[in-house]
Amino acid sequence: MNNYSLTLSNSLKVDLLNLKKAALVLRAINHKLRQQMLKMIDDYGKITVTELYVNLRLEQSVTSQHLAILRKAGFVKTTRDGKYIYYSVNTDRIKELNKFIDDLLK
Repeated sequence: MNNYSLTLSNSLKVDLLNLKKAALVLRAINHKLRQQMLKMIDDYGKITVTELYVNLRLEQSVTSQHLAILRKAGFVKTTRDGKYIYYSVNTDRIKELNKFIDDLLK
């Protein structure tokens, strides 16, 4: 057995690396502030970090840290327009998450 899988029987293996990645993705969205941020981003369609932290009354550093978590998990996308970086919701990723959760709960 290597560090990346757990063999429970000859036919049942758990990919621990993918399990850890899935846990990080679920943890990224299972946070009230990040859920609030996603809702605001979705409401605006696209938004800058400045607009986000001003509207949510947060510190810029806190907002950026949470956006980095959402970006790493694939829940937000960025586009640059001149000196501004806009965040938008990655709806495909949200759909993937919903499908995963539905499959998991069946």
